[in-house]
This record gives sequence, structure tokens and C-alpha cells, in this order.
Amino acid sequence: MTLPPIRETIRQHGLSASKALGQNFLLDEQLLDRIAAIPGRLEGHAVLEIGPGPGGLTRALLRAGARVTAIEMDPRCLPALAEVEAAFPGRLTVIRGDAMAIDPATLFDGPYAVVANLPYNVGTALFTGWMSGREWPPQWVSLTLMFQQEVAQRIVAEQDSSAYGRLSVLAQWRSRARIAMRVHRSAFTPPPKVMSAIVHVTPVPAPPGVDSTVLEAVTEAAFGQRRKMLRQSLKRLPGALDALAALGIDETRRAETLSVGEFVAIAERLTA
Repeated sequence: MTLPPIRETIRQHGLSASKALGQNFLLDEQLLDRIAAIPGRLEGHAVLEIGPGPGGLTRALLRAGARVTAIEMDPRCLPALAEVEAAFPGRLTVIRGDAMAIDPATLFDGPYAVVANLPYNVGTALFTGWMSGREWPPQWVSLTLMFQQEVAQRIVAEQDSSAYGRLSVLAQWRSRARIAMRVHRSAFTPPPKVMSAIVHVTPVPAPPGVDSTVLEAVTEAAFGQRRKMLRQSLKRLPGALDALAALGIDETRRAETLSVGEFVAIAERLTA
């Protein structure tokens, strides 16, 4: 079965991007192939895609040789995805549902990569979930994710920058994160109001003796009141001020001045 261009598929099925679902469709096949190449060789590898929509990126991943499991909650897109499934027999599994409510561990027996043009309205929540697992290394081997550029910059931001925050620490304490590609708003249909960027994340060994939930609590408290000194933002977190003193961290500092390593050291003190 030969598939028509994705633009024609959208026309044939009368599809339009839903603002409520955070959808923006990518139609440029060369761009989609470039995105599918970011994780590296995908031939025969399992890939999870969230929010495939009419299947533009799905096609690119399948052209790269991947076995794709796609989660889509918009029933309007299912007929278009069924055509992709027929064109690549045995290589695509489409699950209708909410990715926020589905545990990927139930979908894969072994390792998998995540490649997705994430819906804007759930992208950050999904990313935080993938980065917050207690088991490390995780079952996923890499994340290749499209975000609004502002969110992407937060993920890779360095300390003492305005973008540095909770996402930066959660992403960097046990993984490597980089911006792999910037995507102009004009590449989408309809064009969003903001620029986008693709972040590529790979896990690295986690520092020993640190509970991820404790680190989450520390960063949430510290950056929840980022304009305040640490002695104010962390005072309601039991043991946090004692940890600062033990580590020689000045409690008059603000959250954005602490390195990822310092946040990990605080969490290690509170985990013990």
C-alpha cells in the first residue's frame, strides 16, 4: 500500500489540529526524517510515540525501521493511522487512550525509545514522569521530544540562568539532555505562536544514595519560591536547613544559584 502525502491524508480525512488537545501537525517529510534520525539507528528497535495525530512522524519512524507503539486519544486520527498500519504490516500498534493514564512498562517487554511531537498541554507532565522513576536506569533508552522552545531551554539550562529550575535539575542529575534541533513555527499546521525545539535525553548512572522523590520534594520547595532565600523556601521541608548547614551551603542563597550537584547532595542528606 502506497501512502499519499501527509497533507493529502489530512485533507481526505477532514482533519484539523485541536487546540484543546495541544495539537500541531508537522507535514515536511524531510524534517520528519531528520527528527526520526536523532535517536540513532532504529532498525528493529521498539519506539513509543505519544500523540501521533495523522501519522507524519509515525511514518518517518517506520521508514527508519522502527517497531512503533503509538498512543492517540483523538478518535478522528485513528482512520489515518489505520492506513499507516496497513502500509507497514506488523510494525505499528495504535492504542487509543490517554498517555497520562498508560504505564509504558505494560506495553514493552524490553527497552524502548520514546520519540514524540508531544502535545503542548501534557508535554511537561509526561517528561517529569519519565524522569522521576525510582528504578534507574529506566526501561527507556532515550527520549527525543518536541517541546515549546521555552520548555526545552528549561530542561537544558545551567545554574544562575533565568531558565534554570526544577526541570533542569530533574533532567540533569542522572541523564544527559541537549537541544538536538530547533523547529520554526512555520513548519507546523497550524503555526503555533511559539518556536519549538527537540530535546534528546539519555540516562547516565544515578548518584548512589539519593531517593528521586526526595530530590523532587527539594526542588519543588526551592523553586516554588525561587525569589526567596533558601532558609525561607526550604524551612517547611523537614531537615532541609540542617542539611544546608552540614553541607556548608549558605542559606541566604536562592535556588537558581545551586548547582545540580548541590541539590543532589541535599537530597542525599535527607534520604539517609
